[in-house]
Amino acid sequence: MSKFNTFRPYPDPRKSEYLHAPLGPGVYDLRRISTKEQILFGIGGRCAHRMSSLLPKPLGTGTRNNEAKRKYLLRHIKDIEYRTCACKTRDETADIEREIKQNPKNKYHFNT
Repeated sequence: MSKFNTFRPYPDPRKSEYLHAPLGPGVYDLRRISTKEQILFGIGGRCAHRMSSLLPKPLGTGTRNNEAKRKYLLRHIKDIEYRTCACKTRDETADIEREIKQNPKNKYHFNT
């Protein structure tokens, strides 16, 4: 099973900051820096592209249908950090997602 990298500050596209995420299959995990509160996690066949949809337009891309997540992330962007896990296959991302969901210690602000 793949491993998550270390947490890093979530990039602010208004400052031309970069997102470091897998181009292929992967899992992402976001939390608040100040409180370590788990915010959300997700998977994607193109993880970097999927993560770029976490912000509202025009900063974010895609057709994600959850404005509450997008607005929350933008409102707290200076206090958000993320980590990713590159995977070999989409099935591997699903396995990791299942592990995260089944772990009773995981209490995310937004459920996926």
